[in-house]
Amino acid sequence: MNYQSRHALDALETKAEGDAPDVEKAISDLTATFETRMGEVKTELKAQKDRADDLEVKLNRPGARDRKDGEPTPEQKAFVGFVRGGRESLAHDEVKTLRVADDTAGGYLAPDQFTTELLRDLVQFSPVRAAARVASMSAGAIKIPRRTQKITAKWVGEIEERPRTEPAYGQTEITAHEMSCYVDVSNQLLEDSALDIAAELSFDFAEEFGRLEGEAFVIGDGNKKPLGVLTDPTVPSVASGDATKITPDALIAVMYALPAFYRNRGAWMLNGPSIGKIRLLKDTVGRFLWQDSLTEGEPPTLLGRPVIEAVDMPDIGAGTTPIVFGDIQSAYRIYDRVGLSILRNPYTLDTYGQTRFTARRRVGASVVRPEAIRKLRIAAN
Repeated sequence: MNYQSRHALDALETKAEGDAPDVEKAISDLTATFETRMGEVKTELKAQKDRADDLEVKLNRPGARDRKDGEPTPEQKAFVGFVRGGRESLAHDEVKTLRVADDTAGGYLAPDQFTTELLRDLVQFSPVRAAARVASMSAGAIKIPRRTQKITAKWVGEIEERPRTEPAYGQTEITAHEMSCYVDVSNQLLEDSALDIAAELSFDFAEEFGRLEGEAFVIGDGNKKPLGVLTDPTVPSVASGDATKITPDALIAVMYALPAFYRNRGAWMLNGPSIGKIRLLKDTVGRFLWQDSLTEGEPPTLLGRPVIEAVDMPDIGAGTTPIVFGDIQSAYRIYDRVGLSILRNPYTLDTYGQTRFTARRRVGASVVRPEAIRKLRIAAN
């Protein structure tokens, strides 16, 4: 080693000895960073392992592997199998996927997709359900508190006695009523695998339950069924002033009988024949009161407010109440207790080669804010 190399090495060693604290600190910082990063990696690996375990559990369920988009779920396949062949035709794993109904007669609840299709069909028969506020209830009845008397204040003098006042509160109780029907299906039809039995039953039950609901929500008398909008005595009426027809003045009168808050959110409800007569009405300058919608999917309007066609509303005639106007969403409440429960009975009609399917639903409904709605009543002869 020459003199210059030896000198350079001595200088490097001297510098390293002088910078020893800085080197140790750098190494410590690198070690801490490495340990922190390793902890993050371990956490991420654990999360990925948990996700993989969850996916494996789902794939190990009966029928869960290789299910394509739109293919029925195991619950739906089991329900269709139950409809066609009964519980005894199902494998043990398929029976476990069926949800037992909460009624004492047994039976199984339809899977989620089946029930959703039923509610979508109901709107075609019961437009009140589409306009009112709909919720679910977990008991046989639900009580809604409401204020029946407001606080009343007065102007007073400087040393005048202040008046005493207090609000009053009551409650509206809505009871869940039951409706039921049955459909008899031939065993040969059940055995036909090319037919979507679940869809056919869904339509049949929706048609019957929708008819019952639509009628009760409008003219129900409250006896084993909801109390309808027209039969509720707490809903105010406005006289039409004519015993044979509806006039523009009568429509304006019933519209402005509502407070502005409800009027601005209001809608008309009447049946088809009444709509046919209303569409002919004009104002004083010859303009039609009825206006068709200019936007697809939007309802037509009468005096600027939307129109709901309800088949159960009465025709225009002496002594009838053919038109309702108001904020139906605020005025009327619908509570579903049991969406749909189906009981399969292959024994009663066995000698006729048929199987009976009995369906039931429980629903409660009532007017909760009569001040938000008005009825237009035709004068008697």
